[in-house]
Amino acid sequence: MPLSRNNRRLAAAAAVLVPVAAAGAVTADYVDESHELQTRAALVTGGDPTAGQAKFIAYGCGSCHSLKNVRHAVGMVGPRLDGVALRAMIAGKLANNPGNLQHWIRDPQAVSPGTAMPDLNVGERDARDIAAFLYTRS
Repeated sequence: MPLSRNNRRLAAAAAVLVPVAAAGAVTADYVDESHELQTRAALVTGGDPTAGQAKFIAYGCGSCHSLKNVRHAVGMVGPRLDGVALRAMIAGKLANNPGNLQHWIRDPQAVSPGTAMPDLNVGERDARDIAAFLYTRS
């Protein structure tokens, strides 16, 4: 039986996300879960989420995309990137998995010719780091 849209989203997120502390309180449990989320994102992408945030900023991704609590990520051209790990699709064309997200980041024009997302010559390592960072954002 095919998965519903919501179940596909949950399945895509399950590989990356862990439950977050209830009510958003900053507690030791929250800090542990945040660390676990970063560890999982690093494992599934092969990247470094902390380096990925710096690279997200350095490549100017925030000039087109918005992302809560990220310096300079206030763009209104591309979609909001909060919760990208929960989405079933990337760019409306690719199943949301680490390899596809990295492919999209590195060569968006190959995925969707004419897309507004520019080819920024993102290297393989940088794409892994940016993907790891994005998979930590809910």
